[in-house]
Amino acid sequence: MTHPGAGALAGLRVLDLTGHRAQLCARLLADMGADVIKVEPPSGDDARRIGPFLDDLPHRDRSLFFWFYNLNKRSLTLDLKHSRGADMLLQLARTADVVIESFAPGTLDQLGLGWDILHRENPALVLCSIAPFGQTGPYRDYIADDTVLSALGGMLYVNGFPNHAPVRPLGLQAYHSSAYFGAIAVMLALLARDRTAEGNWIDLSMQEATAAAVEHVAGGFFERNEAEPRRGTLHWSRFFRVGKCRDGYIMHCTLGDWTSLIEWVKSDGKAADLDDPNYQQPMYRYLMAEHVFEVLDDWVKDYPRDELLERAQLLRQPYATVRPPEGAVRRRSADRARLLRRGRASGTRPPFPLSRRAVSFQRHAVAGHAASAVDGEHTGEILRDELAMAPEAIAVLAAEGVI
Repeated sequence: MTHPGAGALAGLRVLDLTGHRAQLCARLLADMGADVIKVEPPSGDDARRIGPFLDDLPHRDRSLFFWFYNLNKRSLTLDLKHSRGADMLLQLARTADVVIESFAPGTLDQLGLGWDILHRENPALVLCSIAPFGQTGPYRDYIADDTVLSALGGMLYVNGFPNHAPVRPLGLQAYHSSAYFGAIAVMLALLARDRTAEGNWIDLSMQEATAAAVEHVAGGFFERNEAEPRRGTLHWSRFFRVGKCRDGYIMHCTLGDWTSLIEWVKSDGKAADLDDPNYQQPMYRYLMAEHVFEVLDDWVKDYPRDELLERAQLLRQPYATVRPPEGAVRRRSADRARLLRRGRASGTRPPFPLSRRAVSFQRHAVAGHAASAVDGEHTGEILRDELAMAPEAIAVLAAEGVI
């Protein structure tokens, strides 16, 4: 039985063979208590070379990018191109629950670690292969980064302002969408394994995951057979839009108590024609959204943002301030405690703030600080504890460049 204080996935062993495009997938499992072993080449994972770096000092053990995507994982250096390295990975896979990889399609087969071999050695193993366009099809060998996947997945096309060129989404939306779908698929495969005792091979196309994450576009296309227009800050539902107050931005919403909202706007002498009875109907507000928000924009332009928000909430209007990322860190102490946690990376200065996991369990908590390992930090203990290797044998492997 799992100890009550352990994570919800305590006892689950995951081998993470992913590069920087897919490392969030295994981190999601690690955050919930899974024992994730990050397997990287002796020269270090490619993500370790991506900035920003701690104190702006580039080093493979100071990458904030790597730290974020590899919290709570153990690090094992292993040259999978070396026959002994591939053999040790296979030994580890015999007792693992999950392998997640993002090599180019066919690479595992070339390394002697393809699905047929992994499944033969461990029939209960779940293999999740994350590739830009999946393992089959005409694009399987194409190379793509997040921007390419956003473009080919439809996400970039619908982002931006009307009558202007598409705008790249902020961040790594295609990579993250793929990671979430991957983690969900892994958990479902493990659930199925509980019934059948058989593992499974998950073929995840990052392009298809990106397309599936563009929530409203598919429905609009299949309903109207037309591409979704770019709307700027107007939400696709047409009931939300960003407005500018005197000292910041606010998110308008016209789905609350319309009467109380308009009485407030009227008291400020800014309602224009919005007190027309037709606007009481949500569908009319939907059709007239651009005009509605033009009037509301004119109303809020001289308001202090926080004053507007406070009164809106008192009137049960679902308004919100539009905060920059650093604004979330300055919230009141109770909110801050919920939002932040203390993290560390081995061999660095004292713990630093990190965003919390988005979910928590009443009966399962992951104890201790989040940690991101330095390159190969746990290699010795993993080879000793999992493969029963003697220190002398480990030293030989290190000398030969296998680990």
